[in-house]
Amino acid sequence: MSTIVIGEQARIPAWVVDHDSFRRWIYSGDFPERGQFFHLNGELWVNLSMETLSHNKIKQVIAMVLGSFIYETKAGLYVGDRMMLTNLDAVLSAEPDGMFIAAPTLRSGEVVLEQGDESLEVMGTPDMVLEVVSKTSVRKDTMTLPDLYYRAGIREYWLVDSRPDHFRFDIFRTGRRKYRATRKTDGWITSGVFGKSFRLLVNEGREGTSDYRLEMR
Repeated sequence: MSTIVIGEQARIPAWVVDHDSFRRWIYSGDFPERGQFFHLNGELWVNLSMETLSHNKIKQVIAMVLGSFIYETKAGLYVGDRMMLTNLDAVLSAEPDGMFIAAPTLRSGEVVLEQGDESLEVMGTPDMVLEVVSKTSVRKDTMTLPDLYYRAGIREYWLVDSRPDHFRFDIFRTGRRKYRATRKTDGWITSGVFGKSFRLLVNEGREGTSDYRLEMR
């Protein structure tokens, strides 16, 4: 197979044929700086779509609340988007919209940052991952990734649907064979990972945009 050229935005080398070669591509110096490229259980996924404002704002508000809580309590490390998560057992390399690695998880070696601050991958099993659904990621975020994150042993999967007509916030936790949605009480959902309850609210903002607020108790 020859090199795959995607417009003028990306070139996928012919030698990228499996998970190992995908990971070599990450470190080759030729990995694209724009767009998203995932290896999901034997398939190479490419997303070159632009991010919507609602998608961006939801990621930001969750990162601000969780990041502050984690910093104040010294609970571990919150990693924002554009960071590659790799789990070899699940044959997974993806860029979640956010992930949390608890301090005991780091100490145990369940997650490894091989190059410290210069790491390009989070290797292993974080405690929580976040994905924000957009109109171009419905199948990936609601079908493909939940199965792979479960196989990777990730305790909680936070999922927010940012589409205006489908807005919802769920926390999924591991069941016997797959993730199970956590029950809500008046919109509040309890996280076993953080030991807190959360709810995500949306209100009308300025200039026809939406404002989002993550509450914690």
